[in-house]
Amino acid sequence: MTDLFQRLWGHFFGPKVSLVLAYLTDAVAILVFILLTVMFLIWLERKVAARFQNRLGPMRVGRPHGWLQSVADVLKLLLKEDVIPTKADRWVFTLAPIVVVVPAILIWVCIPFSRNLVAKDLNIGIFYIISLASLGVLGIIMGGWAANNKYTLIGGLRSAAQMISYEIPLVLSVVAVVVLAGTMDMNGLVARQAPYRWFVFWVPVGPLAFLIYLTAAVAETNRVPFDLPEAESELVSGFHTEYSGMKFGFFFLAEFTNMFAVSAIATTLFLGGWLGPGNLGPLWFLIKTYAIVFFIMWLRWTLPRVRGDQLMKLAWKVLLPSSLVVLFLASVMVAVGFGGARG
Repeated sequence: MTDLFQRLWGHFFGPKVSLVLAYLTDAVAILVFILLTVMFLIWLERKVAARFQNRLGPMRVGRPHGWLQSVADVLKLLLKEDVIPTKADRWVFTLAPIVVVVPAILIWVCIPFSRNLVAKDLNIGIFYIISLASLGVLGIIMGGWAANNKYTLIGGLRSAAQMISYEIPLVLSVVAVVVLAGTMDMNGLVARQAPYRWFVFWVPVGPLAFLIYLTAAVAETNRVPFDLPEAESELVSGFHTEYSGMKFGFFFLAEFTNMFAVSAIATTLFLGGWLGPGNLGPLWFLIKTYAIVFFIMWLRWTLPRVRGDQLMKLAWKVLLPSSLVVLFLASVMVAVGFGGARG
C-alpha cells in the first residue's frame, strides 16, 4: 500500500518527499480504520448483548437502531474531566494508556486485508506482531501501580500473571503454523492455505492450534470469561479504576482494537485470510474476522467469569501441554515431508 501512495504523491513531489508522505498517509489510513472499527464494535457489542438479554440496546441516538451512540460516547469521554489522584505518579499514570494503545495500533501495519492491501509486507510479519502484542502488559502494570490504589495494583498484577501465562500457549500455537508454512510473512502464511494445500496444512495440527490460539487470545484481551483484571465485583473495575476521560478511553480503545486484531490474525493464520470464492479478497477477510469477533462477544454474554485458580490451571495444565503437543506434531509433519518451505 505504501508503494501505491508513493506513486500517487510522486506526481506532485520528489522521491524523498513522496516517500515520507506515503508513510504518513499509511499511518492516517490505519488510524482512521481502527477508530471507525472500534466505534462500530462498541455499537455492535451493545446490540449483541441486547439480543442475548432480550432487549433493544441503543435506539435513540441516531435512528434507526441508535447507530450514533458510539459517537456520543466519544464526545462524552472528550468532555469529561481528566482527574489524576493526588498521590499518583503523574508521569507513569499519564504514560500508561499510551503504552497500552500504541502497540495495539502498530500491529495493523502488517496485517494483510488482501494480497496487495497491506501497509507494509514484512518478511517477519508474525514475529513483529507477537513482539508488539507482548508490550501491552507493561502499560497495564504501569496504570495499576501508578494510581497508588490497592485495587488497581491487584488488577495490574492479575493482568500481568494472566497475560504472561496465556501468551506462552498462544505463541506456541502460532509457531506450529509457522513451522508448517515455512514462512513468517503474513502474505506467505495465507498463500500456504490455498485450496490445493488445504488438508495438508490443517490436519491434524490446524484445528487444535486454532482452538488453543482462540482460547488464549480471549484471555490475552481480558474478555469474559477471563476478565479477572477488570472484575467489577472484586476490584471496582481493576487496573483502570482511577482513570477518567480520554485516558480511560485509551484503555477501552486498546481492548476493542486488540479484540479485532486477534480475530484478524486468526483469520490470516487459520481461515485462509482473504482467500475465498470470487475476487472478493478484502470482503472475505472482513467476513471471517467479524465472525470470530461475534463469537468472542457471544462468549462474553453467555459464560460466567472463572475463578483465579481455574484461570491459571487452564493455562499451565491444559493449554501449555496441548500447545507443545501441537508444535511437536507440526515438526513431525515437516520432517516427513508435509508443510515447510517450498522452493
